[in-house]
Amino acid sequence: MTTNHHRSELLVSVIVPAFNAAEYLPVTLDSVLAQTCSALEVIVVDDGSADDTSAVARSVSDPRVRWLRQEHRGAAAARNRGLAAARGKFIQFLDADDLLATDKLERQLTALAAAPAGAVASGPWYRFNTDVRSAIIQTEPVWTVREPVEWLIASLCGNGMMQPGAWLTPREIIAAAGPWEESLSLHDDGEFFTRVLLKATGNIFVPGATVFYREVAGSLSRKRSRRAIESALAVCRSRHRHLLAVRDDPLARRAIATQYAQFAYEFAAAAPDLGRQALRAMRELRTAPAFVIGSPAFRWLSRVFGMRLALLTRHLLGGANAAAHPTKASDAPSSFGK
Repeated sequence: MTTNHHRSELLVSVIVPAFNAAEYLPVTLDSVLAQTCSALEVIVVDDGSADDTSAVARSVSDPRVRWLRQEHRGAAAARNRGLAAARGKFIQFLDADDLLATDKLERQLTALAAAPAGAVASGPWYRFNTDVRSAIIQTEPVWTVREPVEWLIASLCGNGMMQPGAWLTPREIIAAAGPWEESLSLHDDGEFFTRVLLKATGNIFVPGATVFYREVAGSLSRKRSRRAIESALAVCRSRHRHLLAVRDDPLARRAIATQYAQFAYEFAAAAPDLGRQALRAMRELRTAPAFVIGSPAFRWLSRVFGMRLALLTRHLLGGANAAAHPTKASDAPSSFGK
Protein backbone atom coordinates (compact mmCIF):
# COMPACT_ATOMS: atom_id res chain seq x y z
CA MET A 1 0.00 0.00 0.00
CA THR A 2 1.35 3.41 -0.94
CA THR A 3 1.62 5.67 2.11
CA ASN A 4 0.49 9.29 2.32
CA HIS A 5 4.13 10.30 2.72
CA HIS A 6 4.72 9.24 -0.89
CA ARG A 7 1.37 10.39 -2.20
CA SER A 8 2.51 13.38 -4.23
CA GLU A 9 5.71 11.69 -5.41
CA LEU A 10 3.98 8.58 -6.73
CA LEU A 11 0.71 10.09 -7.92
CA VAL A 12 -0.63 8.30 -10.98
CA SER A 13 -3.10 9.94 -13.33
CA VAL A 14 -5.44 7.39 -14.87
CA ILE A 15 -6.96 8.91 -18.02
CA VAL A 16 -10.18 7.29 -19.22
CA PRO A 17 -11.59 8.49 -22.56
CA ALA A 18 -15.27 7.55 -22.66
CA PHE A 19 -17.77 7.64 -25.51
CA ASN A 20 -21.19 6.08 -24.90
CA ALA A 21 -19.55 3.95 -22.22
CA ALA A 22 -22.22 3.99 -19.49
CA GLU A 23 -22.64 0.20 -19.64
CA TYR A 24 -19.03 -0.60 -18.80
CA LEU A 25 -17.68 2.50 -17.05
CA PRO A 26 -18.79 1.61 -13.49
CA VAL A 27 -16.82 -1.64 -13.33
CA THR A 28 -13.84 0.02 -15.03
CA LEU A 29 -13.78 2.76 -12.40
CA ASP A 30 -14.19 0.19 -9.63
CA SER A 31 -11.05 -1.58 -10.88
CA VAL A 32 -9.09 1.67 -10.72
CA LEU A 33 -10.36 2.82 -7.34
CA ALA A 34 -9.57 -0.60 -5.87
CA GLN A 35 -5.86 -0.26 -6.69
CA THR A 36 -3.45 -1.04 -3.87
CA CYS A 37 -1.69 2.15 -4.95
CA SER A 38 -4.13 4.72 -3.57
CA ALA A 39 -2.07 7.78 -4.59
CA LEU A 40 -3.89 8.31 -7.82
CA GLU A 41 -6.41 10.44 -9.61
CA VAL A 42 -8.90 9.32 -12.24
CA ILE A 43 -9.82 11.69 -15.07
CA VAL A 44 -12.86 10.60 -17.07
CA VAL A 45 -13.19 12.54 -20.32
CA ASP A 46 -16.67 12.19 -21.80
CA ASP A 47 -16.17 12.61 -25.54
CA GLY A 48 -19.67 13.88 -26.36
CA SER A 49 -21.57 10.76 -25.31
CA ALA A 50 -25.29 10.48 -26.03
CA ASP A 51 -25.91 8.00 -23.21
CA ASP A 52 -25.48 8.28 -19.43
CA THR A 53 -21.67 8.25 -19.43
CA SER A 54 -21.45 11.66 -17.77
CA ALA A 55 -24.07 10.77 -15.17
CA VAL A 56 -22.13 7.62 -14.29
CA ALA A 57 -18.89 9.56 -13.85
CA ARG A 58 -20.54 12.31 -11.79
CA SER A 59 -22.22 9.77 -9.52
CA VAL A 60 -18.91 8.46 -8.19
CA SER A 61 -18.40 9.97 -4.73
CA ASP A 62 -14.68 9.18 -4.48
CA PRO A 63 -12.81 12.54 -4.55
CA ARG A 64 -10.05 11.01 -6.65
CA VAL A 65 -12.40 10.93 -9.66
CA ARG A 66 -12.71 13.99 -11.86
CA TRP A 67 -15.05 14.35 -14.82
CA LEU A 68 -14.58 16.44 -17.97
CA ARG A 69 -16.83 16.71 -21.00
CA GLN A 70 -16.12 17.84 -24.55
CA GLU A 71 -17.79 17.76 -27.93
CA HIS A 72 -17.24 14.51 -29.78
CA ARG A 73 -13.72 14.75 -31.18
CA GLY A 74 -12.42 11.21 -30.86
CA ALA A 75 -10.42 9.19 -28.36
CA ALA A 76 -7.08 10.88 -29.14
CA ALA A 77 -8.52 14.32 -28.40
CA ALA A 78 -10.09 13.00 -25.19
CA ARG A 79 -6.76 11.59 -24.05
CA ASN A 80 -5.05 14.90 -24.77
CA ARG A 81 -7.72 16.69 -22.77
CA GLY A 82 -7.07 14.35 -19.87
CA LEU A 83 -3.32 14.85 -20.16
CA ALA A 84 -3.73 18.61 -19.98
CA ALA A 85 -5.65 18.24 -16.72
CA ALA A 86 -3.48 15.51 -15.20
CA ARG A 87 -1.30 16.18 -12.16
CA GLY A 88 0.41 12.82 -11.90
CA LYS A 89 4.05 11.92 -12.28
CA PHE A 90 2.98 8.74 -14.09
CA ILE A 91 0.27 8.32 -16.73
CA GLN A 92 -2.01 5.31 -17.17
CA PHE A 93 -4.33 5.34 -20.19
CA LEU A 94 -7.32 3.04 -19.79
CA ASP A 95 -10.23 2.57 -22.16
CA ALA A 96 -13.64 2.86 -20.54
CA ASP A 97 -14.46 -0.84 -20.99
CA ASP A 98 -11.16 -2.35 -19.78
CA LEU A 99 -10.07 -3.31 -16.27
CA LEU A 100 -6.91 -3.20 -14.17
CA ALA A 101 -5.75 -5.96 -11.84
CA THR A 102 -5.92 -4.66 -8.26
CA ASP A 103 -2.14 -4.36 -7.86
CA LYS A 104 -1.30 -3.38 -11.44
CA LEU A 105 -0.13 0.15 -10.70
CA GLU A 106 1.73 -0.70 -7.48
CA ARG A 107 3.70 -3.45 -9.18
CA GLN A 108 4.74 -1.15 -12.01
CA LEU A 109 5.62 1.76 -9.72
CA THR A 110 7.85 -0.55 -7.71
CA ALA A 111 9.56 -1.80 -10.87
CA LEU A 112 10.13 1.70 -12.23
CA ALA A 113 11.57 2.87 -8.90
CA ALA A 114 14.29 0.25 -9.30
CA ALA A 115 14.83 0.82 -13.03
CA PRO A 116 17.15 3.25 -14.82
CA ALA A 117 15.70 6.71 -15.33
CA GLY A 118 13.56 7.13 -18.44
CA ALA A 119 12.12 3.62 -18.56
CA VAL A 120 8.47 2.74 -19.17
CA ALA A 121 6.66 -0.19 -17.58
CA SER A 122 4.43 -2.74 -19.27
CA GLY A 123 2.69 -5.93 -18.23
CA PRO A 124 0.59 -8.85 -19.45
CA TRP A 125 -2.89 -8.38 -20.84
CA TYR A 126 -5.81 -10.78 -20.94
CA ARG A 127 -8.74 -10.84 -23.36
CA PHE A 128 -12.31 -11.29 -22.17
CA ASN A 129 -15.84 -10.66 -23.42
CA THR A 130 -18.25 -10.37 -20.52
CA ASP A 131 -16.82 -12.25 -17.54
CA VAL A 132 -13.30 -11.37 -16.49
CA ARG A 133 -13.00 -14.78 -14.83
CA SER A 134 -12.95 -16.30 -18.30
CA ALA A 135 -10.12 -14.03 -19.50
CA ILE A 136 -7.49 -15.63 -21.72
CA ILE A 137 -3.81 -14.71 -21.80
CA GLN A 138 -1.82 -15.16 -24.98
CA THR A 139 1.83 -14.54 -24.21
CA GLU A 140 3.73 -12.83 -27.03
CA PRO A 141 7.51 -12.82 -27.56
CA VAL A 142 7.85 -9.05 -27.77
CA TRP A 143 6.56 -8.43 -24.26
CA THR A 144 9.86 -8.95 -22.50
CA VAL A 145 12.12 -7.17 -25.02
CA ARG A 146 13.76 -4.45 -22.94
CA GLU A 147 15.42 -2.19 -25.53
CA PRO A 148 12.77 0.13 -27.06
CA VAL A 149 13.95 0.15 -30.68
CA GLU A 150 14.39 -3.62 -30.62
CA TRP A 151 10.88 -3.83 -29.13
CA LEU A 152 9.43 -1.86 -32.03
CA ILE A 153 11.27 -3.89 -34.64
CA ALA A 154 10.20 -7.17 -33.06
CA SER A 155 6.58 -6.06 -32.79
CA LEU A 156 6.35 -4.79 -36.35
CA CYS A 157 7.91 -8.03 -37.61
CA GLY A 158 5.08 -10.10 -36.15
CA ASN A 159 6.28 -10.95 -32.65
CA GLY A 160 3.28 -9.52 -30.84
CA MET A 161 1.82 -6.31 -29.57
CA MET A 162 0.96 -4.52 -26.36
CA GLN A 163 -2.50 -3.37 -25.38
CA PRO A 164 -2.27 0.36 -24.53
CA GLY A 165 -3.63 -0.06 -21.01
CA ALA A 166 -0.64 -2.29 -20.24
CA TRP A 167 1.78 0.65 -20.21
CA LEU A 168 2.58 2.92 -17.28
CA THR A 169 4.57 5.89 -18.52
CA PRO A 170 6.46 8.64 -16.70
CA ARG A 171 4.94 11.96 -17.63
CA GLU A 172 8.27 13.45 -18.78
CA ILE A 173 8.57 10.78 -21.47
CA ILE A 174 5.13 11.67 -22.83
CA ALA A 175 6.12 15.34 -22.77
CA ALA A 176 9.17 14.47 -24.88
CA ALA A 177 7.19 12.26 -27.27
CA GLY A 178 4.40 14.76 -27.86
CA PRO A 179 0.60 14.50 -27.65
CA TRP A 180 -1.75 12.05 -29.28
CA GLU A 181 -2.28 12.80 -32.98
CA GLU A 182 -5.91 13.91 -33.11
CA SER A 183 -6.27 13.53 -36.88
CA LEU A 184 -5.94 9.75 -36.48
CA SER A 185 -8.61 7.24 -35.52
CA LEU A 186 -7.67 3.62 -36.28
CA HIS A 187 -4.30 2.61 -34.79
CA ASP A 188 -3.74 6.02 -33.17
CA ASP A 189 -2.41 4.24 -30.09
CA GLY A 190 0.22 2.37 -32.08
CA GLU A 191 1.44 5.67 -33.48
CA PHE A 192 1.51 7.33 -30.05
CA PHE A 193 3.37 4.54 -28.27
CA THR A 194 5.91 4.32 -31.10
CA ARG A 195 6.94 7.87 -30.25
CA VAL A 196 6.83 7.13 -26.53
CA LEU A 197 9.10 4.09 -26.84
CA LEU A 198 11.56 6.02 -28.99
CA LYS A 199 11.94 8.51 -26.12
CA ALA A 200 12.27 5.81 -23.46
CA THR A 201 15.49 4.23 -22.21
CA GLY A 202 13.93 0.83 -21.64
CA ASN A 203 10.81 -1.30 -21.33
CA ILE A 204 10.36 -2.95 -17.93
CA PHE A 205 7.93 -5.86 -18.29
CA VAL A 206 6.27 -6.52 -14.93
CA PRO A 207 4.69 -9.98 -14.48
CA GLY A 208 1.35 -9.78 -12.71
CA ALA A 209 0.75 -6.11 -13.61
CA THR A 210 -2.25 -7.15 -15.67
CA VAL A 211 -4.81 -5.27 -17.70
CA PHE A 212 -8.01 -7.00 -18.81
CA TYR A 213 -9.02 -6.08 -22.35
CA ARG A 214 -12.70 -6.35 -23.20
CA GLU A 215 -13.47 -7.41 -26.78
CA VAL A 216 -16.54 -5.48 -27.88
CA ALA A 217 -18.37 -5.90 -31.17
CA GLY A 218 -18.37 -2.67 -33.16
CA SER A 219 -15.18 -1.28 -31.59
CA LEU A 220 -13.06 1.13 -33.61
CA SER A 221 -10.47 -1.42 -34.73
CA ARG A 222 -13.21 -3.49 -36.35
CA LYS A 223 -14.34 -0.59 -38.51
CA ARG A 224 -13.05 -0.35 -42.05
CA SER A 225 -14.37 3.03 -43.25
CA ARG A 226 -12.32 5.07 -45.70
CA ARG A 227 -11.33 7.43 -42.89
CA ALA A 228 -10.20 4.53 -40.72
CA ILE A 229 -8.10 3.05 -43.53
CA GLU A 230 -6.52 6.43 -44.25
CA SER A 231 -5.67 6.68 -40.56
CA ALA A 232 -4.01 3.25 -40.59
CA LEU A 233 -1.82 4.26 -43.56
CA ALA A 234 -0.91 7.55 -41.89
CA VAL A 235 0.22 5.53 -38.85
CA CYS A 236 2.45 3.40 -41.09
CA ARG A 237 4.03 6.54 -42.51
CA SER A 238 4.56 8.06 -39.08
CA ARG A 239 6.29 4.93 -37.80
CA HIS A 240 8.39 4.88 -40.96
CA ARG A 241 9.54 8.43 -40.34
CA HIS A 242 10.14 8.19 -36.60
CA LEU A 243 11.80 4.78 -36.41
CA LEU A 244 14.21 5.32 -39.31
CA ALA A 245 15.15 8.73 -37.90
CA VAL A 246 16.52 6.87 -34.87
CA ARG A 247 17.84 3.74 -36.54
CA ASP A 248 18.13 3.23 -40.29
CA ASP A 249 19.50 -0.24 -40.95
CA PRO A 250 18.28 -3.43 -42.69
CA LEU A 251 16.41 -4.74 -39.64
CA ALA A 252 14.56 -1.47 -39.08
CA ARG A 253 13.70 -1.22 -42.77
CA ARG A 254 12.42 -4.78 -42.76
CA ALA A 255 10.15 -3.94 -39.84
CA ILE A 256 8.72 -0.91 -41.65
CA ALA A 257 8.30 -2.93 -44.86
CA THR A 258 6.37 -5.54 -42.88
CA GLN A 259 3.90 -2.99 -41.55
CA TYR A 260 3.20 -1.76 -45.09
CA ALA A 261 2.69 -5.37 -46.20
CA GLN A 262 0.29 -5.89 -43.29
CA PHE A 263 -1.63 -2.78 -44.28
CA ALA A 264 -1.94 -3.99 -47.88
CA TYR A 265 -3.10 -7.41 -46.70
CA GLU A 266 -5.82 -5.93 -44.52
CA PHE A 267 -7.01 -3.03 -46.64
CA ALA A 268 -6.07 -3.37 -50.35
CA ALA A 269 -9.44 -4.92 -51.23
CA ALA A 270 -11.40 -2.10 -49.57
CA ALA A 271 -9.08 0.73 -50.68
CA PRO A 272 -7.02 -0.40 -53.71
CA ASP A 273 -5.38 3.01 -54.18
CA LEU A 274 -4.12 3.07 -50.61
CA GLY A 275 -2.98 -0.52 -50.93
CA ARG A 276 -0.91 0.47 -53.96
CA GLN A 277 0.59 3.37 -52.00
CA ALA A 278 1.58 1.00 -49.20
CA LEU A 279 3.19 -1.47 -51.61
CA ARG A 280 5.06 1.36 -53.30
CA ALA A 281 6.41 2.54 -49.95
CA MET A 282 7.38 -1.03 -49.14
CA ARG A 283 9.33 -1.39 -52.41
CA GLU A 284 11.11 1.92 -51.87
CA LEU A 285 12.61 0.51 -48.67
CA ARG A 286 14.53 -1.97 -50.87
CA THR A 287 14.03 -4.87 -48.52
CA ALA A 288 11.57 -7.73 -48.20
CA PRO A 289 9.07 -7.79 -45.35
CA ALA A 290 9.07 -10.47 -42.71
CA PHE A 291 6.77 -13.12 -44.18
CA VAL A 292 4.49 -13.47 -41.19
CA ILE A 293 1.22 -12.24 -42.70
CA GLY A 294 -1.71 -14.40 -43.75
CA SER A 295 -1.98 -18.13 -44.31
CA PRO A 296 1.02 -20.36 -45.03
CA ALA A 297 -0.02 -20.41 -48.72
CA PHE A 298 -0.18 -16.61 -48.84
CA ARG A 299 3.24 -16.32 -47.17
CA TRP A 300 4.70 -18.75 -49.70
CA LEU A 301 3.24 -16.79 -52.62
CA SER A 302 4.57 -13.54 -51.17
CA ARG A 303 8.04 -14.99 -50.71
CA VAL A 304 8.25 -16.52 -54.18
CA PHE A 305 6.29 -14.11 -56.37
CA GLY A 306 6.06 -10.90 -54.33
CA MET A 307 3.37 -9.28 -52.24
CA ARG A 308 1.50 -7.66 -55.13
CA LEU A 309 0.95 -10.93 -57.01
CA ALA A 310 0.08 -12.72 -53.78
CA LEU A 311 -2.61 -10.12 -53.06
CA LEU A 312 -3.98 -10.40 -56.60
CA THR A 313 -4.11 -14.20 -56.35
CA ARG A 314 -5.87 -13.97 -53.00
CA HIS A 315 -8.44 -11.60 -54.49
CA LEU A 316 -9.07 -13.81 -57.51
CA LEU A 317 -9.51 -16.85 -55.29
CA GLY A 318 -12.21 -15.11 -53.29
CA GLY A 319 -10.14 -14.06 -50.31
CA ALA A 320 -10.67 -10.32 -50.64
CA ASN A 321 -12.72 -10.22 -47.49
CA ALA A 322 -10.47 -12.55 -45.51
CA ALA A 323 -8.56 -9.76 -43.81
CA ALA A 324 -6.31 -10.52 -40.91
CA HIS A 325 -8.36 -10.93 -37.77
CA PRO A 326 -8.50 -7.44 -36.25
CA THR A 327 -8.26 -6.86 -32.56
CA LYS A 328 -9.78 -3.99 -30.66
CA ALA A 329 -6.22 -3.24 -29.76
CA SER A 330 -5.65 -2.75 -33.40
CA ASP A 331 -2.79 -3.82 -35.52
CA ALA A 332 -2.62 -7.62 -35.77
CA PRO A 333 1.04 -8.67 -36.05
CA SER A 334 2.32 -5.28 -37.17
CA SER A 335 1.38 -3.12 -34.21
CA PHE A 336 0.93 -2.92 -30.50
CA GLY A 337 -1.94 -0.67 -29.61
CA LYS A 338 -5.70 -0.48 -29.37
